[in-house]
Amino acid sequence: MRLHLLLFFILIFQSCRSVSPRRNETDRLCLLKFKESISNDPYHVLDSWNASTHFCNWHGITCGHKHQRVATFELEGYQLHGSISPSIGNLSFLRIIKLGNNSFHGQIPQELGRLFRLQVLDLTRNTLTGEFPVNVTSCSDLKYLSFGRNNLTGKIPVEISSLHKLEELYLHNNNLNGQIPVSMYNLSSLAFLFMMNNNLEGSIPEEIGHMKSLETFQVHSNKLSGAFPSSLYNLSSLVEIAVSNNQFHCSLPASMFNTLPSFKYLILGLNQFYGPIPTSIVNASKLQIISIPDNDFTGSVPNLGKLLDLWSLGLAGNNLGSNSAKDLEFLESLVNCSKLEELDMQDNNFGGHLPNTIGNLSTQLRILSLGINQISGKIPASLGNLIDLSVLATNHNHLTGNIPFTFGKFQKMQFLSLSGNKLSGEIVPFIGNFTQLFHLTLSDNILEGQIPPTIGNCKKLQLLDLSLNKFSRAIPEEIFGLSSLSILLNLSHNSLSGNISSDVGKLTNIGNLDFSCNNLSGNIPETIGDCASLEYILLQGNFFQETIPSSLASLKGLRYLDFSRNNLSGSIPKDLQGLSDLEYLNVSFNMLDGEVPKKGVFSNASAISLIGNSELCGGISELKLPPCRVNDEVERKHLNFRLVVILCCVVAFSLILSSIVVIHYKKKRSKKSSLSSHTVGLLPKVSYQSLHNATDGFSTSNLIGSGRFGFVYKGSLETHEVVAIKVLNLHVKGAHKSFMAECNSLKNRRHRNLAKILTCCSSTDYKGHDFKALVYEYMVNGNLENWLHPSIENQSHQRILLLDQILNILIDVASALHYLHHECEQPLVHCDLKPSNVLLDSNMVAHVSDFGLARLLSTSKGISNEQSSTIGIKGTIGYIPREYGMHAVMSMQGDMYSFGILVLEMLTKRRPTEDMFKDGHNLHRYVEIAFPEKLLQVVSPSILPREPGHGEATSEDIWESMIQIHPDIEKCLCSLSRIGLVCSTESPHERMSAGDVIKELNAMRSYFPLC
Repeated sequence: MRLHLLLFFILIFQSCRSVSPRRNETDRLCLLKFKESISNDPYHVLDSWNASTHFCNWHGITCGHKHQRVATFELEGYQLHGSISPSIGNLSFLRIIKLGNNSFHGQIPQELGRLFRLQVLDLTRNTLTGEFPVNVTSCSDLKYLSFGRNNLTGKIPVEISSLHKLEELYLHNNNLNGQIPVSMYNLSSLAFLFMMNNNLEGSIPEEIGHMKSLETFQVHSNKLSGAFPSSLYNLSSLVEIAVSNNQFHCSLPASMFNTLPSFKYLILGLNQFYGPIPTSIVNASKLQIISIPDNDFTGSVPNLGKLLDLWSLGLAGNNLGSNSAKDLEFLESLVNCSKLEELDMQDNNFGGHLPNTIGNLSTQLRILSLGINQISGKIPASLGNLIDLSVLATNHNHLTGNIPFTFGKFQKMQFLSLSGNKLSGEIVPFIGNFTQLFHLTLSDNILEGQIPPTIGNCKKLQLLDLSLNKFSRAIPEEIFGLSSLSILLNLSHNSLSGNISSDVGKLTNIGNLDFSCNNLSGNIPETIGDCASLEYILLQGNFFQETIPSSLASLKGLRYLDFSRNNLSGSIPKDLQGLSDLEYLNVSFNMLDGEVPKKGVFSNASAISLIGNSELCGGISELKLPPCRVNDEVERKHLNFRLVVILCCVVAFSLILSSIVVIHYKKKRSKKSSLSSHTVGLLPKVSYQSLHNATDGFSTSNLIGSGRFGFVYKGSLETHEVVAIKVLNLHVKGAHKSFMAECNSLKNRRHRNLAKILTCCSSTDYKGHDFKALVYEYMVNGNLENWLHPSIENQSHQRILLLDQILNILIDVASALHYLHHECEQPLVHCDLKPSNVLLDSNMVAHVSDFGLARLLSTSKGISNEQSSTIGIKGTIGYIPREYGMHAVMSMQGDMYSFGILVLEMLTKRRPTEDMFKDGHNLHRYVEIAFPEKLLQVVSPSILPREPGHGEATSEDIWESMIQIHPDIEKCLCSLSRIGLVCSTESPHERMSAGDVIKELNAMRSYFPLC
């Protein structure tokens, strides 16, 4: 009997052994079917899926130890293109599927419903279509299900209630419609529910109270309506409610916050909530974000001083307050909220005076928006205590008095709007200390005196509106030096006098120029035609004389032009009819004469105004002007005279040109022999001994960097000035020429965003060997490379660049390039722009350095003269454009390529030389594939400020949370990435210029102030 049993078990064992290989073969074939469905594998992650390796060792595959069957299938973030093969449903031991952050298309296979062991199914961020696969609800062990950020349509199936073990459900950013099935609210294990950005409708039923584990309920940006069910308030585990941008119409009952001990985030904006804010809100003592803008809340704001963790308070766009003296009493209670960073209460009905205690609010407060209310009285001087403020808006209230001198403490101010009040006095000169300012509006007040020239120090200013005041005297020349101005310069409706300086042509990025209704006189400078970005010019209501500048015809984007009510004479330039975008032209009430053109804007009588110019003639018939009369004899005399003048000019020009060529040739011959000594001689010199002493004998303890041609030391000169000393290694080929190139590049060039060379040393060391060194200003914050990619020993002290800092640094670098390319007497290309050559001072202002490879441009086409090329190395791999590898001609477009790579590197925190970038794949392609739908998967989440309460949140959680609170961040990232991609495109002619980049970056800071 025992022998029979033994034989029986042996047969069973052999049967199992014979079955297992067949089942293993099934898994292998299923995986190969999946591979066949992939049309593009840019990272070659599936190359390991071949016969030479057991499938359990294939990339992304993990097998169970007992049965050697596929247990986990993880291929996240590899940009895989193709469909999801139904064969995956035959991997019967599968527990985890993670295929997020790819480009899978087509429908989700119903065959996934066979995977009864499945616990995790993540298909986030693909382009999957079709309806929610009902069969997936058969996977009863599912704990994590994510179809977020796809293109799914249809309704959520009622069968989803069968997933009793489900803990996390992500269906956000699809096109799902219909009502949320009531059965889904029976999922008592569900903790995280994300269904925002769909087309869901209906109300939230009382059954939501069955979800006893619910922590996060995000359904914003749908079409949900009705009222909150009372059972929602009994969910003691609830941490976050985010229902903004729906159609909820109800009040918030007082009992809501009494039973939510863990509640942190209340986000209700863009709905129809009404009634008062319950005073019981303070019972939710862990609240960090209260965001209820654009509703119909009324009454007073309760004292919130017990919410010690409050980080953001958004009350804008309601009917809070009653225009009474007590409306702002709640501000005093906020003094206890020491973590408060954002306070937005604009567009309400708050009245009364700002209390002096407003200056005792959190020193971390960055945003304070009080605009569009009924606030009166003076601005408290104590407001200047909030030294971290970067956004301050008190516009459109009834504030009086002067702008407090304490505002001079706002060293971080970026957005300042005080317009639409009754402020008086003069603008205090300290406004020039706001070096980070990009938006300044003081319009519609009673300010007087001279516009302070110190505004010219605000080198990042892109919008300046001082209109509707009582400013007098001339427009300061310094304003015309603000090349950063790109959106608006409005000085209208004041009492300004004098001329418009010819320096107006320096405003090459300005889009809207309004000097109307002043006492300006003189001529309109021809240089206004250099403002290539102008769309609106309003100069009406002044005393301008002479003719309309013909240079206006070069403004191809001009849309609106008003020169009415001046003393202009002469004819209307005919070339204005070639401006295809010009929609409106008003030159009425001047002294113009001659023929009116007939094409372009002049072909539409309703688009032009010519009245008050009695000597005009011709034009289209609808204008009903008299025909023009021409005297043939006079015309012939004028023609003959013009021919004589032209002939004389040609002869004179030829003689002058010949003289210039001869003089230039002689100078060039003599210059070649003395270039080296002359160049170095222009710089002050320092001795070898001084530098030796300053660095303790060039001690390694003072070594702070190295490059291809030498080493950089930190030193202290006899004057106790801390400097950076670049010592050339003259044994390296090209080092001497690099020294000369750097001296020649920087000797006559000064810009706030260029590294400043203080002195140089060309001597011998103590051994009699040649010694050459350059001495620069020392930059406290090192180079950009160390911020983006800290060394291993510095990981514990890693410094993070946030999005607003990245934007500022990029503007600084672009400004330096624009100066080198377009504002120097002789243009210069850097040829080696990269993070290690961008230095950061104590204020995080960027300075471009290392001009050892720089080239002077000697042609009008913006490329270097090849004959002047003396250094064979053309830049750094990864940052140089492809065309540099095919020829040696350096160009402005090459610098812009390097800039584009720099942009992408700062956003992704990936070097262009990483191992993943090979076989034709590069950083440009890496971002291009993800742009724009999947951009967030390649941008580093570390560039966002980590909000309180996130802890160890995933990248996706951080992105979702930040975009929900500040939706413009995603647009800002798209704009930045587009600039990086366009600049780093392969074709040089398609790259942006530095000026265009500055214009777009400055515009971004205006449109997205939180960036």
